Amino acid sequence: MSEQSFAEKTRAVVQAYYVAFNNCNIDAMVAMVADDVIYDINQGERRQGKNRFHALCARMAHHYHEELKDIVIMVANDGTRAAAEFNICGVYNETEPGLPVATGQKYNLPAGSFFALYGNKITRISNYYNLTDWIMQVSTIQK
Repeated sequence: MSEQSFAEKTRAVVQAYYVAFNNCNIDAMVAMVADDVIYDINQGERRQGKNRFHALCARMAHHYHEELKDIVIMVANDGTRAAAEFNICGVYNETEPGLPVATGQKYNLPAGSFFALYGNKITRISNYYNLTDWIMQVSTIQK
């Protein structure tokens, strides 16, 4: 298989992952990751394994309703790495411990992700966004 074919396959996996995310299809998202997937977030703990990834996705779906827009995917020629830039358009529905109280606040946040893939499975996802910006958007200012 040519390097271009590997890159095309990786792009298709990442695109399918984001379609599943936007449809809140947790089972489809989990099916795309390796058993020992690593999920990193810039301002949180590393989670490893399908079970922890599934639990995180379920928790996020409970607290937030998010849609990713303006997704741009970049893929390494050999298909082992990919990156994506997008805007998160969301609603904060349920309060998370240690974060502002949720009252259905809307937010729009630029973000990015890095992926590692092996054998058409996602082995690592690293997400980056500005938590301070998000907190400012969802915080209620008392005057």
